[in-house]
Amino acid sequence: MTHAHGLFAAFALAALSLSTGTSLAADRTDSMTTTSLTEATAWQHHHATFNYFGITALYTCDGLEDKVRMILRFFGARQDLKVQANGCPRGPNSVTRVAWVTADFDTLAAASADAPAADIVQAQWTPFKLNAQRPFFMGEGDCELIDAMRPMLTHNFSWRGLAYSTSCTPHELSFADFRMQGEVLKSSAGHAG
Repeated sequence: MTHAHGLFAAFALAALSLSTGTSLAADRTDSMTTTSLTEATAWQHHHATFNYFGITALYTCDGLEDKVRMILRFFGARQDLKVQANGCPRGPNSVTRVAWVTADFDTLAAASADAPAADIVQAQWTPFKLNAQRPFFMGEGDCELIDAMRPMLTHNFSWRGLAYSTSCTPHELSFADFRMQGEVLKSSAGHAG
């Protein structure tokens, strides 16, 4: 009798994992279909500035420029972007609490109906997560930077379902103090911009 119950439990578990696996595969296929559809977009130029005031994390001006550049590229900004940080008292390699950052960059937005064919870039909605652990160049101390960049990021990229939260506590590091998640419009593979 015990053997029959064990056999029944094994069959029930196998059936459950097959149905769950099928459901997960269907969900994965649906999300891939949604994000793999391309749409016509065009590059739009942006000039944006923000002030960085770091209590927990300090950057050199060169380090701040590099980090901002990586974040903008992660979200799909064209690779010819320019970022400049000012305010480092002893030159670009000296550490500072306060810096003024200026960026000139291009991002994708839906193309107008009368856009020239040469300006059209095929793009797709790309899911992303940004937090203290991903992508690889982000860290626990970047909360104040992500908070300062909020207007630059939210106003100059095309988002869908954006969740953007920061909860920076001075002099404390946490994996959960900032998070961005959603979909961003990025050029299709093979188009570097």
